[in-house]
Amino acid sequence: MSSPQQLIEGFQRFRERHFAADGNQFQDLVQFGQTPKALVVACCDSRVDPALVLDCAPGDLFVIRNVANLVPPAENQGSYHGTSAALEFGVRNLAVQHVIVLGHAQCGGIHALLEGSVVEEESFIAGWMGIADAARQQVEREHANASSKLRHRACEQQAILVSLDNLMTFSWIRERVEQGKLALHGWYFDIEQGELLGYNAGSRKFEML
Repeated sequence: MSSPQQLIEGFQRFRERHFAADGNQFQDLVQFGQTPKALVVACCDSRVDPALVLDCAPGDLFVIRNVANLVPPAENQGSYHGTSAALEFGVRNLAVQHVIVLGHAQCGGIHALLEGSVVEEESFIAGWMGIADAARQQVEREHANASSKLRHRACEQQAILVSLDNLMTFSWIRERVEQGKLALHGWYFDIEQGELLGYNAGSRKFEML
């Protein structure tokens, strides 16, 4: 599905499913508002729509999508406020109980970071991917002799951990985590194998969920 006409036809099918019956779900969401329990930071990649991957209904997830599912560190004068503002709204206004950083295999942003394929000084992608440079450096140190596929997978997963660390630099996230009101999760979707892995802080590994 790619053309505008196909998208319009898709909306018509969506409308028939969700708005045709009385008491439809969207009427409740309009009347009572959204109350998602989970916030997902996901990648822009067209293959990894979190609502589809996690089989969620409208209103279940508050979703933030950007290149390589990155969370920038908290800063007052920086240029990453789109993601930060969305985090603030989800955590402080919607009071979500879980924040999930959802990474995935074959991430183009991580490929650009590892391979240095974006070098233009004015590139938005290069500046944005700098958030995960600590992940790249660690992979280069620990997996220098590994295959390209293993290096990319390691960096995709390590970048999730960088984002989890960055989440804790926001005072209103750190406070809620320390109070037990908010839990942070690092998940990795393997689009080749159809598997979902979660980071286990005890084993320091991504394990099957």
